[in-house]
Amino acid sequence: MVQDKKRLRLTQIFAVVGIHLLGNQVQAQDHWSGFQNGGRLIVPSLPESWDAQGGNVAWKISVEGYGQSTPVVFGDQVFLTSTSGPNKENYHVAAYALTDGTKRWQKDFKNPSPEESNSYVSRAAPSPTVDAQGLVVSFEGGIVAALSLDGKLQWEKNLVELYGPIKARHGLAASLEHDLSNVFIWVEREQDPYVLALTKSSGELVWKSPGVGATSWSSPRLFVVAGKPQLLCSSSGKIAGYDAASGNRLWEFNDLANNTTCTPIPVSEGKFLIGASDGRGEQSAGKTAASNGLIEVIPIGEGKFAVDYLWRAEKATCSFGSPIVAADKVWIVNRTGVLYQLELATGKQLSAERVSAGSVWATPLATSSKLYLFGQKGTTSIVDLASAKELSSCSIWEESASGPPAAMGGSVLYAAVSAGNTLLIRRGDTLFAIR
Repeated sequence: MVQDKKRLRLTQIFAVVGIHLLGNQVQAQDHWSGFQNGGRLIVPSLPESWDAQGGNVAWKISVEGYGQSTPVVFGDQVFLTSTSGPNKENYHVAAYALTDGTKRWQKDFKNPSPEESNSYVSRAAPSPTVDAQGLVVSFEGGIVAALSLDGKLQWEKNLVELYGPIKARHGLAASLEHDLSNVFIWVEREQDPYVLALTKSSGELVWKSPGVGATSWSSPRLFVVAGKPQLLCSSSGKIAGYDAASGNRLWEFNDLANNTTCTPIPVSEGKFLIGASDGRGEQSAGKTAASNGLIEVIPIGEGKFAVDYLWRAEKATCSFGSPIVAADKVWIVNRTGVLYQLELATGKQLSAERVSAGSVWATPLATSSKLYLFGQKGTTSIVDLASAKELSSCSIWEESASGPPAAMGGSVLYAAVSAGNTLLIRRGDTLFAIR
């Protein structure tokens, strides 16, 4: 009875913060609420074949301009952000019918911080959030706005006017995080970085706290410690935990490196995965594998917390995509396309096999039996969770031998999301729907 009550209480807590975890499995959702669906990456089903000639591609649409954000889904609508103009002068939010890709509406914003559009600086990278209340969008130039599901502007904030210019090494990429009432915005700029909580209903400031103070391309993530939600922010060589209600920084952890791109993945109460990559501009490459692992946060009284690794990887390193937990295993893909399988409980390496997908920038997805790895060049590897063997691979477009490489601004697969019986794949200039 005590265990049943405890389990019910944990389920209620996770529902409040949007992290629906039961043990190591994740409850499937009908909607895709934001970047990584709040950490809910196990879905009921996914298509098992498609090809660059259009096989099983229900529709595809060209996006105005270019964007690196994740599409989000609510009901029968898909929402997507992008930017256009030589200096990213314009930002766009568009809604499409999930059934056939018909554009239903578009809302445009002016960028308060124009900057040359190139492959080295973020281009509409922050992903929005969506729920029954509507859509909240954020752009690296400083615009945050709330829209109704039919495209009416509810409120708009210009963070440059409120808190000064935004300048970051490669721009800002942090997506929005949210709970039932608030939306969380992380501006890790070079000078005076900050984290904000705003109400979804009016955009009113709930709290503002100093940022982490290090380079980051990851996103904030809610998770639960001792029954209370915390906001995790991971940046180069640091992870900080904030009280989601007050914004107070509760703890900081520094014993890691090269964790600038992977977003923390909640596993269970007080535990999360962190990934690290030998990416462009990273330092201390020898510490990268040891920085991939499972971290636990434990309250030790008087508002203090003990934070440390439960285990560290021996060889596994990430590409730019985050790790994933599926079938009680941890799955990590490195920059050369090697898929590592590790025991969730101990971190013991079980296998390491090269897959067709190559390096992944999008977060993987999984069903109860299969793992989907979305390669940056458009090839997806489908892997059997029981054997860790690649079952098949599917390419959504043909890589052009004459075009620029992905890292220099060519075709990049940035995100994949599940929406009912539809798999949505986002390229910088195109959105594909597969059934």
